[in-house]
Amino acid sequence: MEQLLHFITQSTQLEANSIKNTVQLLNEDCTIPFIARYRKEHTGNLDEVQIGDIVTLKAHFEALEKRKKAIVKVLEEQDVLTPELLLSIHNTSNLISLEDLYLPFKKSRKTKAETARQNGLEPLAKIIMAQNATDIKSIAQKYILGKITTENEALEGAQHIIAEWINERVDIRNAIRNWLEKDAILTTKAIKNKTEGEKAQKYRDYFKWKETLKHCPSHRFLAILRAETEGFIQVKIEIDEEKALLNIERRLIKSQNNCSTHIKLALKDAYKRLLFPALSTERLNAAKESANEAAITVFANNLKQLLLGAPLGEKRIMAIDPGFRTGCKVVCLDAQGNLKHNETIYPHAPQNDEKGAMKKINSLADAYKIEAIAIGNGTASRETERLIKKIQFKNNMQVFVVSEAGASIYSASKIARKEFSNYDITVRGAVSIGRRLADPLSELVKIEPKSIGVGQYQHDVDPAKLQISLDRVVENCVNSVGVNINTASSSLLSYVSGIGSKLAENILTYRKENGAFTTREDIKKVARLGGKAFEQSAGFLRIKNGQNPLDNSAVHPESYALVNQMAKDKNMDVSVLIGNTEVLKSIALEKYITQQVGLLTLKDIIKELEKPGLDTRQQAKVFSFNQNIKKITDLQTGQLLPGIVNNITNFGCFVDIGIKESGLIHISHLSDGFVNDVSMIVSMHQQIIVKVLEVDIERKRIQLKLYT
Repeated sequence: MEQLLHFITQSTQLEANSIKNTVQLLNEDCTIPFIARYRKEHTGNLDEVQIGDIVTLKAHFEALEKRKKAIVKVLEEQDVLTPELLLSIHNTSNLISLEDLYLPFKKSRKTKAETARQNGLEPLAKIIMAQNATDIKSIAQKYILGKITTENEALEGAQHIIAEWINERVDIRNAIRNWLEKDAILTTKAIKNKTEGEKAQKYRDYFKWKETLKHCPSHRFLAILRAETEGFIQVKIEIDEEKALLNIERRLIKSQNNCSTHIKLALKDAYKRLLFPALSTERLNAAKESANEAAITVFANNLKQLLLGAPLGEKRIMAIDPGFRTGCKVVCLDAQGNLKHNETIYPHAPQNDEKGAMKKINSLADAYKIEAIAIGNGTASRETERLIKKIQFKNNMQVFVVSEAGASIYSASKIARKEFSNYDITVRGAVSIGRRLADPLSELVKIEPKSIGVGQYQHDVDPAKLQISLDRVVENCVNSVGVNINTASSSLLSYVSGIGSKLAENILTYRKENGAFTTREDIKKVARLGGKAFEQSAGFLRIKNGQNPLDNSAVHPESYALVNQMAKDKNMDVSVLIGNTEVLKSIALEKYITQQVGLLTLKDIIKELEKPGLDTRQQAKVFSFNQNIKKITDLQTGQLLPGIVNNITNFGCFVDIGIKESGLIHISHLSDGFVNDVSMIVSMHQQIIVKVLEVDIERKRIQLKLYT
């Protein structure tokens, strides 16, 4: 435990006591959202990100310890584990150093050095390394035995052994690592006969590229690696070989004689055959891992912003999945998102039944008392939006264009088939569009996060790490908003702290068999939902219009008695205390501090009682594109256009300006000053005004500037 705490403290600089208590809570199977929200006194008010970092570092430490045990076991079996080596292994804090310690004892395929040892040449190698002999050729003649027929063969074999020794020297490996870290040059060149075609042209900037690896930004590095993976370029890294060899020589050469000549030959062999290939690959992998982390961070930030996007709320919505030849799929949803009607209209080419479509939409809007219309932003979106805005509705109608990203994935999913077993994919897609407008979080959790299509090079990063990061984001978002247990889908419930997919299904089964939950205590009746799961989940599950008003708040049931005491002390019922800001602010919180409950938790309780179940998300706003811009050829340099940010990367953000192609605001065009972090200037789905800087019709690229 002490080693783990030291490891995390060194990596995070968080308070040791906060780390200790957090690790203890994690070992008790507490979740990140629960710890962050309901155990602030224990953690010193650590947030979800800091607790997530502890979780990650704890996993790294445990993996390192597991590898140490495996190596120690092998070394014991080989009978080579000395007390000094064991101590070195014990004190190692990273996997690279650990593997360096293990390298001399690693059993591998038959090497040149091993063959030389079998031929009895290790004593000769030791003589050469001692650098005391003046006539090494004469000495080498003594080793002409068995398979060794000449002194040159003897010397060459000795050099192979020396090369292996050099390769195993930790100081030399670390020196080369340091040079690679500081000075490695990344170079690329096109593969012959692979530069033609539209796909290849996407990477033409990298057909001949050269820059310092440490200065190569993560997005460019991932693009280069993708180009290599797809077979268009070759990638390598280089350092000044001559300079590196001279530096290593100073560590090895003690005297200038025949021995030093052979050591230099062994060094050159070790460098070219063993050291540089392995360590340059290691450096590339480290750069890839760093780029992975940057890409995953961008994706996670974007996903969080999408999931916490502005909901319209419980409104009756008409959703339209636009199309030309196949028509526009229209669905009508009630305020809870239930499908009430669906049909297809054909306002666009080739049918061009505009009048019939307008009449139908108007009548449906009237029949189902529609309050808002959601239009998917795919094919025929602009044409459909223009059609809708021509209709004279009886009541004021809000019209929204909604991102379709991932809707097709949902439509074909097992979840969608289960929800709408009697409807085809097009109906499911339209329903998803409408529900996204009502509540992005509730609908987007049904889609695998990486299918939502935000971020940079998400398909090139480590899928396991990406999944862990995105699942953590979804979990934090769901729990920060809270979930209505009586209306939530299985997908949404599965992300609630302590629930998971099995218990989510059990909750739905209970609802189906027993009707709506009326108290949080009823949650304990769900099959297999034990005390721990209740503790972790109860505060995040809401029951509207239940028997206890606190059940529709983020106040945890473990604090109900405390709130009841507060109300009793004020001579009022809890239902009267809730929302009574003046009375709540007059409560002397110090009076209610106990060993279990501190000031941080008490302040959270008061804040929640002031506005119980408050949804901190903004409400959705209507947005209109420039109706005169229908395709890329309509753009002109200098135009000012409204747009919506639809993706954020480390190098800038992409903006939907109402046509098929999104425009790019490079990071240098987000502000007149220096911008270090794109997300500090813009956010996902933010409505902005942009200025057109450049239009490349051939490559379908649009360069924009943020207009302020």
